[in-house]
Amino acid sequence: MIARDIGIDLGTANVLIHVKGKGIVLNEPSVVAIDRDQGRVLAVGEEARRMVGRTPGNIVAIRPLKDGVIADFDVTESMLKYFIEKINVKGFFSKPRMLICCPTNITSVERKAIREAAEKSGGKKVFLEEEPKVAAIGAGMDIFQPSGNMVIDIGGGTTDVAVLSMGDIVTASSIKMAGDKLDSEILAYIKREYKLLIGERTSEDIKINVATVFPGARKEEIDIRGRDMVSGLPRTITVYSEEIEKALREPVSMIVQASKSVLERTPPELSADIIDRGVILTGGGALLHGIDMLLAEELKVPVLIAENPLDCVAVGTGIMLDNMDKLPSKRWG
Repeated sequence: MIARDIGIDLGTANVLIHVKGKGIVLNEPSVVAIDRDQGRVLAVGEEARRMVGRTPGNIVAIRPLKDGVIADFDVTESMLKYFIEKINVKGFFSKPRMLICCPTNITSVERKAIREAAEKSGGKKVFLEEEPKVAAIGAGMDIFQPSGNMVIDIGGGTTDVAVLSMGDIVTASSIKMAGDKLDSEILAYIKREYKLLIGERTSEDIKINVATVFPGARKEEIDIRGRDMVSGLPRTITVYSEEIEKALREPVSMIVQASKSVLERTPPELSADIIDRGVILTGGGALLHGIDMLLAEELKVPVLIAENPLDCVAVGTGIMLDNMDKLPSKRWG
């Protein structure tokens, strides 16, 4: 049995693994539960996510990736090792080659950390590729033609905006404002307005079920429970779409500004192509209600959400694995 090539979308919120010839075989949260006293890993992925905010003092649920880069090297290595063993792609005598995606503006030190973690977790050769490029390929864009394609990849830790042509990035920007920050903005808003403490999972529920970023586009409500800051007792409140839209206005404007700055730096010929083709939204943040309408209004170009925005990067790694021989060999490390 020969080891198969694998593509990894190493996200701040989720890890997706694509195995050559099999498709996406793993999609789990990037969370690891650790016993502090004994220093051992108790659970990884979905099992660990269920523990977030619900563990005794000696057990902590850690998200080892922050803002698209490795915050805790050892825990990331343990997590990758666990996932790679789970999908069982190692050969008897060989290790798999890995293609891993990273944000556009990470430093060489951060790049080295990702590569080392992958090698230690069982990769033979590790290849790093920029996330918006892979997301564009996964969303079905033909980026190898001499025409402009624009992609906005809103993940958990970073938002990557890029204009691509001839198979490479022409202009790009990466900001640390994405899904996680939107969750914490909602959390802070509920704390400020209602004097109620809620957890990360509750704020994510609000974002998914009632939040919108386009004024008047959604009219939903949700009952949430938390701890009253004054009495210290549990309390239930009702939250509405309109107020969450106001709470998210400022953070979302940063995504709009990053997109505008990329367009402003784009050569005019490619800008003309983008008006024809539109902008593609990928990543979990593409599912945020009203984000496509807001960006279309602000950027004055059509904005389309990719078919399966959460899977675009992983699907893109799969397409790149199939064309591995065409990739420049200098990028292998």
